[in-house]
Amino acid sequence: MCAVGGVAAAAVHVHRTGIDRVAGGRVGLGASVAEEPRGAGGEGERRGRGRAGQKERPTRPRLGGASRASRLLCLLAARHVSARILPSMATRVRFAPSPTGFLHIGGVRTALMNWLYAQQTGGAFLVRIENTDTSREVEAAAERIFDDLRWLGLDWDEEPRFQLDRVDAHREAAERLVAEDKAYVDEGAIRLRMPGEGETQWTDLVKGTLRFANADVKQALRPRDDPSAPGDMVIVRADGRPTYNFASPHDDVLDGITHVIRGDDHVSNTPKQLAVMRALGAEPPQYAHLPMVFDDSGKKLSKRRGAASLQELEARRNEPLVYLEEFRAVGYLQDALINHLVLLGWSPGAEETILPLDEILARFRLEDVNPSPARFDYKRLDWMNGVYLRALAPEEFADRLVAYLRQEGYEWDEARVRETAPLVQEKIARLGEYPAFAGFFFQSAEDVPAAAAELDGSVIAAAIEALEPLDEFSPEAIEGALRPLPERLRLKPRDVFRPLYTAVCGRPTGPSLFHSLPLLGKEESLARLTRAGEHAATASADVRVQE
Repeated sequence: MCAVGGVAAAAVHVHRTGIDRVAGGRVGLGASVAEEPRGAGGEGERRGRGRAGQKERPTRPRLGGASRASRLLCLLAARHVSARILPSMATRVRFAPSPTGFLHIGGVRTALMNWLYAQQTGGAFLVRIENTDTSREVEAAAERIFDDLRWLGLDWDEEPRFQLDRVDAHREAAERLVAEDKAYVDEGAIRLRMPGEGETQWTDLVKGTLRFANADVKQALRPRDDPSAPGDMVIVRADGRPTYNFASPHDDVLDGITHVIRGDDHVSNTPKQLAVMRALGAEPPQYAHLPMVFDDSGKKLSKRRGAASLQELEARRNEPLVYLEEFRAVGYLQDALINHLVLLGWSPGAEETILPLDEILARFRLEDVNPSPARFDYKRLDWMNGVYLRALAPEEFADRLVAYLRQEGYEWDEARVRETAPLVQEKIARLGEYPAFAGFFFQSAEDVPAAAAELDGSVIAAAIEALEPLDEFSPEAIEGALRPLPERLRLKPRDVFRPLYTAVCGRPTGPSLFHSLPLLGKEESLARLTRAGEHAATASADVRVQE
């Protein structure tokens, strides 16, 4: 346990609860500063449809044993919290997904980068749903997004915003721009007067200085079939709906956003949104555009029909995972996924790959993100997830396994799951591998598939003969009975144990056979071996008949 000074402890407390005043060396705690965002003009943000903000969740264990809170406190104290946290309380970032379906893994990486930056600077992390209607599909998609963020541990600091709730505010702002001659009405729509000369530039925290010729921006706004069109951006459509490139920056103004951290595909939107900021008379935020995420073949991770269960994903085995719900369904841990995502475009400056969250919080710098596209390495994620699984305490691994199986609809006996958990913890890379690897524990002898090609009747008969006399059916006794079989039968160990695994597990590999048989019990184990022997004999007879 490290020694933490009063200033550091106060700073962490301020980060979590908000600051009322700092004077005379005393920290007064009260309402969060985020309750009155810059430029909000007193607009109420709480929705009247019962949507809750972030729910309480149990603290997730981390590699290294210490709790996240205690370790982070030590790290912050060592990094001069009073200087690093208190002056930057005004930092405000947002994750603004569209509720069009499942949460894409690229969007998850964006949410993570925003959350990390807010945590590091003592700022606020907001979630804003950029919806344009109130359909049930939107409602369901938004709830899925909230659930995914909660599962990942990316807790937000204020109640989620919904863009549709501000339609009236966006229209009023557009009408003010018309009154100020910064915009005009055209066939019922409102267009913003865009600059036609000079350039728009900004210093991107990831990509450096970016410049766009204003004439090129106007040209891109003109319809292809009408090159004489004014090239002024529509900010409110004729039906009264605000456009994305107006509503999004206006929302940023209303929310007091100081840093916009988003994907590389939004770079071309930035000149238009800066024009909106200028017209509104608002100070623009700092921008950071994250590199695109590609798959193993170097192509952009596509969006497609989502799959939300392990069974569905098994049926579509050749399709890469692209949605967070899919990564959850196959049994990745939150910590491993965070570790992998943060390394897409960022490096701690060493060869380290396993970085617990507290280490990431201490070392991550947005300015160090590489602007080049990053590749999503599924094999490395599997390896990394296996490391995190093996680092869990046995009881915590069992807890995670039980919770995962319930989530995926497996109604298997919890006591049996916990009994078998130690046998698989060192063997599987994802929790989703457990059903195929250890599902035989929940089957009867008649249900275990027997592949005749893997069975050897003489080996199975010898195993039955060795096991039947045992009074004590323990791992030690079973190992003592089966270990001599390869030498006695003059076979390689592989040629003995593969048929035995197939007979007992339904597959040629599995958890330790010596520890699996006692859990099944002597009667069930011998029943499986006997049935496999009969199956092998039948298959052998069929071969002789065909010959």
